[in-house]
Amino acid sequence: MRKSRLYIFLTSIIIGVLYSCGGETLPKPKAMLRLSYPSPKYEKALLDCSYSFEKNSLASFQKARNKKACWYNLEYPQLKATIYLSYYDIDKNLDSLLRDAQNLTQEHFIKADAIQPKDFVYPEKKVYGRIYEVSGNAASSCQFYLTDSVQHFVSGSVYFKVKPNYDSILPAAKYLRNDVIHFMETVQWKE
Repeated sequence: MRKSRLYIFLTSIIIGVLYSCGGETLPKPKAMLRLSYPSPKYEKALLDCSYSFEKNSLASFQKARNKKACWYNLEYPQLKATIYLSYYDIDKNLDSLLRDAQNLTQEHFIKADAIQPKDFVYPEKKVYGRIYEVSGNAASSCQFYLTDSVQHFVSGSVYFKVKPNYDSILPAAKYLRNDVIHFMETVQWKE
């Protein structure tokens, strides 16, 4: 009698444990990290260069290491990113400057999923340029250049100080792309 009660008791515990969980086990959905950045506040960049523009107050200026005149880095510590700016005087070399800027973008084609160009044309300000938005795990998420096609040429690149993972840097890349577009819209040449 005792053995049958013990047998029934153990059997009911085993059955209870096996069926108590009930239902199918489902994996948790992947969570998306929500990164938010402060609304940009733009201010006039104070440089002793042949051009001026407005920059995001989050960015700080650093003189480029090569110490060429008017080569600067806009550092974004919060985003772990840098916008590199290079200025050139045009001296019968506009074709080679344009080719170099376009070739630099094409170097990212190997890792990029897509490269979307967009032209900027402001004839009233004598500003002509192009921005390349690079999607995918490329080293740079954005490349651009501006010129007046006579005297001035500025090229720039956006780089992050992390291993490229497009899904992770996308919010920051979009934020910086907007700053680049603002730069392109506000650039003014000095005579």
